[in-house]
Amino acid sequence: MTSASPDPTSSSNEPSSNAAAATERFSPLHAAHVAAGASFTDFAGWQMPVRYSSDLAEHHAVRKTAGLFDLSHMAEIRVSGPQAGEFLDHALAGQLSVIDLMQAKYSLLLNSRGGIIDDLVVYRTGETDFLVVANAGNHDQALDALTARAARFDVAVTDESDDTALIAVQGPNALAIVQSTAGLTIDGDLTGLRYYRALAATFAGTPVLIARTGYTGEDGFEIYLPGVAALALWDAIVVAGVPHDLVPAGLASRDTLRLEAGMPLYGHELTTSTYPAQAGLGRVVNLAKPTDFVGRTASEEGPSGDAPVLVGLVSAGKRAGRAGYRIFRSTDATEAEGVITSGALSPTLGYPIAMAYLPPTLARLDTEVFIDVRGTRAPATVIALPFYKRRK
Repeated sequence: MTSASPDPTSSSNEPSSNAAAATERFSPLHAAHVAAGASFTDFAGWQMPVRYSSDLAEHHAVRKTAGLFDLSHMAEIRVSGPQAGEFLDHALAGQLSVIDLMQAKYSLLLNSRGGIIDDLVVYRTGETDFLVVANAGNHDQALDALTARAARFDVAVTDESDDTALIAVQGPNALAIVQSTAGLTIDGDLTGLRYYRALAATFAGTPVLIARTGYTGEDGFEIYLPGVAALALWDAIVVAGVPHDLVPAGLASRDTLRLEAGMPLYGHELTTSTYPAQAGLGRVVNLAKPTDFVGRTASEEGPSGDAPVLVGLVSAGKRAGRAGYRIFRSTDATEAEGVITSGALSPTLGYPIAMAYLPPTLARLDTEVFIDVRGTRAPATVIALPFYKRRK
């Protein structure tokens, strides 16, 4: 769940002009990234680390040991009040009113046509209190939609994005690192914490929310806290991670990690014209809930029978299809049948992988199609997502 792919060519550490300085935003951890030698990229108006050493090294660290991510650009929106659960059932595609205290749930913010405004994660932090985490690039759209939909409910919708930092520790050693972070006091059993559950904690007296969630396909934790305390926590995690081979990781590695895990990226796999069912997210839309929700009628009707659907593609060799590359039925076909939404040479698997939208006639498993890779038709095979699953 993120809002755009990083630009791997960007490497500036500071704004390039006074005009840029007026519009660019910086994470509360920016000084730590500069000190660590990070290269930066513009990400929804934020200057965020795209890499520290190399994309491959950071990717492999998350798969084998652990990586440390700054996600402070994400949007955090508080929904609180007597009708908070009822409101979210109306505003979102899922049924949020029934989730347990300190449980998280992946959901979708739909428009009236059933298209996806944003995909997001919702945490229930109190009986009548929820934290909605939206994509950085969709901050305004998500906030505006939630605010408008709250008009007839007894709730308050509060944007906490500017005051909130988000740090993620992802990888096989994430548990040991978080548990050994000095100054972090956790209210409960972190070892036994289930996936998509959260615990309250404090760091040097500052309230913290630790969630067993992530966007890499690995075990890990996302830590929400006030921005003023973020730098001290980041430094403490870095120290705790030394014996566990923790490395800081940028947005480039995050993108290849989520692609291997088959996780959709807003603006690539998900758009306002995409039905959830096309993206394999039909299960996220709860048509059984009694509440009328925005986009319900369109969701019940669903996409047309010949609407393209999201598939996984694998290829031989090292030449990977990238976002925007066209897909053909055969080597001599003149009309493209689909387009790649995300693609890369998989660092973990060692061969090209991609997600793409194809018509149902070409979306069956083991179907062979051809990707136009810079003028050459490269064969690819349709497979089930995800490409990679961690061993539990």
